Amino acid sequence: MGKKLCGTNYPVSIAFIVVNEFCERFSYYGMKAVLTLYFVNYLDWNKDLSTAVYHAFSSLCYFTPLLGALIADSWLGKFKTIIYLSVVYVIGHVVKSVGAIPDVGDKTIHIVLSMVGLVLIAFGTGGIKPCVAAFGGDQFDEEHTSERRKFFSIFYMSINAGSVLSTIITPILRGDVQCFGQDCYALAFGVPAVLMVVALVVFISGSGMYKKSPPEGNVLLDVCKCIGFAIKSRWRSSKEDPKRKHWLDWAEKKYSKRLIQEIKMVLRVLVLYIPLPMFWALFDQQGSRWTLQATRMNMAFGESFVLKPDQMQMLNALLILVFIPVFDFMVYPLIGLCRIKLTPLRKMAVGMIFAALAFGAATLVEVNVVKTVVEPAPRGECLLQVYNLAEGEVSIKIPGNDLFQPLPFYEDPVGYQRVPLGEHSKNLTIHIKQNNVTHECTNAFTEEKAYSLVLHSHLSGLECKLVTDHIDKNENGNAFLRFINTRSEDVNLTVGDQYFYVPSDYSISAIKTVDRKEYTDVKCKSGSEEFTINLGLLDFGASYTVILTGGVDEIVTQKMEDVQANDVHIAWQIPQYVLITAGEVMFSITGLEFSYSQAPANMKSVLQAGWLMTVAFGNVIVLIVAEGAGLEQWMEFLLFGGLLVAVCIIFSIMAYFYTYVDPNQLDKLFHEDKGYNHDDGDLKKDKENENIQLQQSTKM
Repeated sequence: MGKKLCGTNYPVSIAFIVVNEFCERFSYYGMKAVLTLYFVNYLDWNKDLSTAVYHAFSSLCYFTPLLGALIADSWLGKFKTIIYLSVVYVIGHVVKSVGAIPDVGDKTIHIVLSMVGLVLIAFGTGGIKPCVAAFGGDQFDEEHTSERRKFFSIFYMSINAGSVLSTIITPILRGDVQCFGQDCYALAFGVPAVLMVVALVVFISGSGMYKKSPPEGNVLLDVCKCIGFAIKSRWRSSKEDPKRKHWLDWAEKKYSKRLIQEIKMVLRVLVLYIPLPMFWALFDQQGSRWTLQATRMNMAFGESFVLKPDQMQMLNALLILVFIPVFDFMVYPLIGLCRIKLTPLRKMAVGMIFAALAFGAATLVEVNVVKTVVEPAPRGECLLQVYNLAEGEVSIKIPGNDLFQPLPFYEDPVGYQRVPLGEHSKNLTIHIKQNNVTHECTNAFTEEKAYSLVLHSHLSGLECKLVTDHIDKNENGNAFLRFINTRSEDVNLTVGDQYFYVPSDYSISAIKTVDRKEYTDVKCKSGSEEFTINLGLLDFGASYTVILTGGVDEIVTQKMEDVQANDVHIAWQIPQYVLITAGEVMFSITGLEFSYSQAPANMKSVLQAGWLMTVAFGNVIVLIVAEGAGLEQWMEFLLFGGLLVAVCIIFSIMAYFYTYVDPNQLDKLFHEDKGYNHDDGDLKKDKENENIQLQQSTKM
């Protein structure tokens, strides 16, 4: 008899298991929260590759539980499996953290370490996933079913608590702490690594209090062997052999009728699982596509609080804690009062519709978000904008346009215009007319790039300078900034933590990233004089060019906005999170309850494996679409939403023809014998009973 908590029927050992789960989930979700931005900003991958690798990792995390369950049930037992795979888990975190240190090797080393770390983490988290909760349940005596049920509720709460806290904290560690001169991904990955070490230490600390069950064999292996034997027997059968009503009946020579009937019941549920990966394809994009969408939105709440794009994921974990009791005690009872029969399969179908609506909302948000984005030039073209810093009346004629366009003096350009090249790179001559005198400006242009042409007066007349622009929005949501110095002396400025050196005579500084904030007191030095300038608000996602002018006594600034600031507030993502979480409550929780209610007790692990496979394949779908479709983001969102609606229709048709069964009926149909030593008469009698009593409830 193990020690109990404070005179209750709760074993002391479950405290170690709950703390272990909290730390492990903090470790996993904390690392995963910043993973997409790590790929984009640190490894310099594009959004599609980052999304594909993110979902490849997520998929592997849901394939590996099969391996963990196999090791635990057939070889090591749950306790040793958790210990050994947690060590693998810790090593993965450490390798991943080292890969995020800029001073460790080059970019190739960083990529290799990151991928090795992620693979080890996937094997660690996936391997212990089917073991920890079951190991916690093993700590209770058989008669303490109520306490065991409450333990699983506490266990689930610890998962969500770890998820919420980690998705708040690790983005702060990433963005607000600077190390090695940039966002501190090493710390953002290092803290989850420490939490995983704590999880392992805590779990080992309770070793002497655990009730440890020896390996009992893996029922999934038995199921696979039975199915394999049935297929092999059917394939090798001759025409003289009696026909079977079901292909699994060919396994009767070796396996019991009860096992065969249990597998039939499981297969009926697994067939319903076939459309389910599409839901997870949408659901798991919260950490990839939705996070990338958030980077192009306004994240300020008031003057002082700024949300980070990767923190928005916490909303799902928070809402799930609110929605579960709301649906259980309010929504479902109200629907029942309206005399609407909401079966589990109907709930799942409605959950799919909610997820599809979430992507409809995401589409609407994306359509408005992209209005602030400069569309890149296609192949054979480039983008060009012109700054007129020359005095007098100036107009310009750009190749592809036969007319001279007037250019206002010191005004923000109206935007980029596309210039045809017809080849990869080309020298183009631009005609500029100043005070009725035409000048020519010839420069080399390359396709798919963006440029600014700076026109200014010179002793010889008119001079032009061409500079390559950065039109992509910063994936952290910050602003880009550069300066043009029209003065006769160099200017040195410090904006936030960025230092700018701008040579004299219309020189252009390097473009750098600055935090989003009001810069009203920027110190700068020109010659021997020190000045203070006001840059105003440098907003989310914008790209600015500030022109420095003025005389000996002052510096005057003219701020130009090359790329528009993010003007869609991140709060507009809340509806899609509300809808996807409502869908999760109706689909995921109901789906697990339905699956368990339709399968015999000893087959629940098989269904758990099947359920995890639907999540894995859902992530594979995103991987394929992200790398292969090549669609604009709003069209991709619309595609996923439409596909889920189509899948929901197919699922609803399948659900309509599904007949609910009671697995407990098996006890009435079969006697206590295991069925391995039947004589022919017993086999025939059992078969007749099976056909008569289960004929109406077994549909394949």
